[in-house]
Amino acid sequence: MAEEGPRPPHPSQARGEPRAGADRRARAGRPSRPDRGLGWTGRRFEVEVGPVAHGGHCVARHEGRVVFVRHALPGERVVVEVTEDRQPGYCRADAVEVLVASDDRVERRCPYSGPGRCGGCDWQHVSPAGQHRLKAAVVREQLDRLAGLGEDPVVADLVVEELPGGPLRWRSRARFAVDRSGTPGLRRHRSHDVVPLDDCPITLEPAAAVVLGRRWPGAGAVDVAIDSTGAVTTTRLDRRGTPTSSRVLRPGGDLPEEPSARAARSAGGRDWEVEGTGFWQVHRAAADALVAAVAGFAGVAPGETVLDLYAGAGLFGGALAPAVGPSGRVVCVEADAGACAAAEANLAGLPQAEVWQGEVDAEGLAELLGELDGAPSVVVLDPPRAGAGAAVSGVLAGSGARAVVYVACDPAALARDVAAFAGAGWRLAGLRGFDAFPMTAHVECVALLVPGEPGAADAAPSSIMRA
Repeated sequence: MAEEGPRPPHPSQARGEPRAGADRRARAGRPSRPDRGLGWTGRRFEVEVGPVAHGGHCVARHEGRVVFVRHALPGERVVVEVTEDRQPGYCRADAVEVLVASDDRVERRCPYSGPGRCGGCDWQHVSPAGQHRLKAAVVREQLDRLAGLGEDPVVADLVVEELPGGPLRWRSRARFAVDRSGTPGLRRHRSHDVVPLDDCPITLEPAAAVVLGRRWPGAGAVDVAIDSTGAVTTTRLDRRGTPTSSRVLRPGGDLPEEPSARAARSAGGRDWEVEGTGFWQVHRAAADALVAAVAGFAGVAPGETVLDLYAGAGLFGGALAPAVGPSGRVVCVEADAGACAAAEANLAGLPQAEVWQGEVDAEGLAELLGELDGAPSVVVLDPPRAGAGAAVSGVLAGSGARAVVYVACDPAALARDVAAFAGAGWRLAGLRGFDAFPMTAHVECVALLVPGEPGAADAAPSSIMRA
């Protein structure tokens, strides 16, 4: 196909609601950052699609530039339309026509998915098995590029595991955007424009129906969560992202205006209480899978001490407390006051477990380790998407623990922290991946880190300094 010139704006470029960031810059009198691209936005051309990259796109090249392509698969030949061109070295594009398709390509199961449409899912066009292979490839690539572990058998053998329930109706919590008219939906990829939705096929149907079946005048977004009893909590947020009101719809009736409502969750063979809007694994089967993986890697014995960092409502600490027994100790550390209150309630029947409120940073962690009666046996951490960071990783590497079990929702952050541990002489001894976010590029990992043999730190990338 011959290259075409500029075309009418792609839907993702169409004029819609003003971008919030641009509004803030204008109000503050600051000029917006000028684009440094080559003016390719709107151009169409053919490319051979290369490997998948972190973030849900694939890598292609055209006229010496990198093209990050969405809605494509490795090995395909496609026609792309450039949607964003702001840097001289690369641009972003959508695959708008498939000339040679991958065997992993399937029909999208969501009518709102596709180029220029809803940005909620990355891989509606990919078979479930294909998604698992792509996610494993991304994790391996990040651990190779950022931690130098491309040849490590633990990394090379990684398989991303499917969770029960299939690729649809798995999401128990979601945030829907609301446009100026009060219509709910999801935003286009890299845009503030809201795509109105009648349904979201990856969200559990009762939760999606409560939000998408009505209008929300004056709201900027609506959070919705459904718990293990079937109760649906909706929380309105204003356009600054501040919660303004909550409502709980239970199977037995509607209880209005409960801003501090609690939600019931089930995992590891027991029930848990969390805040209605508090953190819990989004996939309804993920908590069970992660608890089993963490327990398997930790191998906790009676009498041992476990640190559970970024503990949330106490899921991992509570699951490991019975294994350490009455002679052991579990210390859960969490910054959020509401999550700490939930953790204290969840762990009330386990005298060997305690909850400490505070940020997980290098200074506070060093103080905590100094107050323990001896070194911890095992450290479990489930940090936010940005990861624990080099400073915290360095403190943990010197803690005297026999093992660190790291739960990660971002493979790049995991790889950076694994590199920090490697720089202190630790090694990656185990790795599991879980497809806790079907139809998206996100993947959940559980890694086991242990002190390495003398000299193991010499294998770390030269850019990583010893802790």
